[in-house]
Amino acid sequence: LIEWIKTEPRFDVINLPYTLLLGLAEPLKRTLNTPICCTLQGEDLFLDGLGEPWKQQSMDLIRAASTHVDAFLPVSRYYFDYMPGYLGVPREKMRLVPLGINLEGYAPRPARRQEPFTIGYFARIAPEKGLHVLADAYRRLRTRPGIGQSRLVAAGYLAPEPRAYLEGITNDLTAWGLQGQFEYRGAVDRAQKIGYLRSLDVLSVPATYEEPKGIFLLEAMANGVPVVQPRRGAFPEVVETTGGGLIVEADNPEALADGFQALWQDPARAAALGAAGAAGVKQHYSVDRMAESAESV
Repeated sequence: LIEWIKTEPRFDVINLPYTLLLGLAEPLKRTLNTPICCTLQGEDLFLDGLGEPWKQQSMDLIRAASTHVDAFLPVSRYYFDYMPGYLGVPREKMRLVPLGINLEGYAPRPARRQEPFTIGYFARIAPEKGLHVLADAYRRLRTRPGIGQSRLVAAGYLAPEPRAYLEGITNDLTAWGLQGQFEYRGAVDRAQKIGYLRSLDVLSVPATYEEPKGIFLLEAMANGVPVVQPRRGAFPEVVETTGGGLIVEADNPEALADGFQALWQDPARAAALGAAGAAGVKQHYSVDRMAESAESV
């Protein structure tokens, strides 16, 4: 890698995409005499899953290599506050660079108010992303009086390992008498993603861990779709910054159902949240805004 980079025009700065590649910091800096940055964007989930002694060995290597990094770039305020203690690196090396998305093709969708009321999930299909929590919340919602026609839809990448997990959710919904009300749309490309998001009345990805990113929230809100999310990780700051949804108690399907019902029964509020979310993403979370933040570092 270094022999090749030496043949390229000199870089002003090198940014490593996460701490799992931090072993590159010292040889790159020594050879090229170039400032080194490192984005922080969710590696704690991987590191926590390693088990011992490998997690501790990895953390020791990261701490040792961190001395060669000029700035760490956490992608959310939550991660900015959390990662210094987790990694054991000085807080003064942290520089916040919030995520941004490419808004090309994204625009607030027309107000939806026809049945079925559509609750959507858009993320990788895996237990930690909480599709089972969402299914439980949907079951609880369907038991409440005055609820009309509705459906639960999901889209996102499904690796071979979680296929049994998805089958279990489908079987649970069937056992609850909700067969025909759930559909998994599979992985989608960009155009399909935009069409899928614009078909939703509300999006929710009730992750069971402290998610530091939440790009799916930005994508939904950029299309004018309000969100209902648990109070954990970066979710509260994204929703509070944009004004594009509701935050409810974490790991509580009943609270999620309350949020869905609130938006169902008050379409004007849902439309206002959707409009605020689209404007908030454009103002605070565009890819141009992210580039400006990174360049300022």
